[in-house]
Amino acid sequence: MAFELPPLPYAANALEPHMSANTFSFHHAKHHNAYVTNLNNLVKDTPMSQMSLEEIILESAKDPAKGGVFNNAAQIWNHTFFWNCMKPQGGGQPTGDIAAKIDEAFGSYDAFKEQFKAAAVGQFGAGWAWLVVEDGALKITKTLNADLPMAHGQTALLTVDVWEHAYYLDYQNRRPDFVQSFLDNLVNWDFVNQNLARA
Repeated sequence: MAFELPPLPYAANALEPHMSANTFSFHHAKHHNAYVTNLNNLVKDTPMSQMSLEEIILESAKDPAKGGVFNNAAQIWNHTFFWNCMKPQGGGQPTGDIAAKIDEAFGSYDAFKEQFKAAAVGQFGAGWAWLVVEDGALKITKTLNADLPMAHGQTALLTVDVWEHAYYLDYQNRRPDFVQSFLDNLVNWDFVNQNLARA
């Protein structure tokens, strides 16, 4: 069965002014959609066409010859996850179980924010910054290009996309401003808590 572009979990203008409908018209409708189209073409008439997205990611991550499959499958997963990491009127202080876990792991939410922002801003070139669970502990990590925590035995709780197409139309070269706005105005802590409960 062919993969399909998942719809956004909110209207394309719902995150304005922090992320514009214009950004979504390219980021979701063009970039994300291209990964879906590419993956369908790459796995058509192969055993992978019967696998789940996660199965394809884990299978192709082990095989350098399947780099194109991995990149497109992982980017479908990454973007779908990223959209859910945000919500209108989001951001700010975490709530629920994740709040205590962040204090325990990083000392305070402010310390977490600084470390998460440093990972996101410090990712050279294209990639992602993540809050993950590894061996029961929270960690901040970053990945290059399409790479993702799943391929390293980690469970993703939160991510921010720092490929330029994620922010350039709204923030130009000001990646730090984009990441700050993500933390202050967009993070969906309810989604983070759901991921934590399943970790």
